[in-house]
Amino acid sequence: MKKYLLFALFVSLGLASCDKKDKEVARATLSKTSDGSSVIGVAKFFDAGDGKFKMYLRFDFAERADSTIAVHFHEHGDCGNMGENAHGHWNPTKEEHGKWGSAAYHSGDIGNIDLDSKGQGEITVTTDRWSIADGDAKSIIGRGIIVHGGTDDYKTQPTGNSGPRIGCGVIEAVK
Repeated sequence: MKKYLLFALFVSLGLASCDKKDKEVARATLSKTSDGSSVIGVAKFFDAGDGKFKMYLRFDFAERADSTIAVHFHEHGDCGNMGENAHGHWNPTKEEHGKWGSAAYHSGDIGNIDLDSKGQGEITVTTDRWSIADGDAKSIIGRGIIVHGGTDDYKTQPTGNSGPRIGCGVIEAVK
């Protein structure tokens, strides 16, 4: 219980960096694929206005301290079978796999995140490539977020050679 309280405090303090005008519209709690009850991170999504969405992704993954992990959105929000039920990378624009912000990349190519000596790390992404609207090809609702055990080389198609699926979460709308 103490571990979960510390994690909740850790996450809430981290969210202080989000603008107060931003409205949380979706979230995903990330757990280990080997043990769905072991929380390793949280992704919170905010309506940033002007058709843009901001994701704040924070990890507290002690057993992966001092490492780099890759994160991608996947087609399906199903973490079963060690994350394999999430299927392939979510790629509504049918682009090549690559690094976020480069000439070509999947809308779900989040990239590599460095974890510190405590296994903590974060990333913030703001984009107009995502939506939360029902039926919209850009909708992130119901997508899986997969945490890979290796780094993304940003070249190998279609996965970036990112390693095994060690964490997973499902993006759900916040009501």
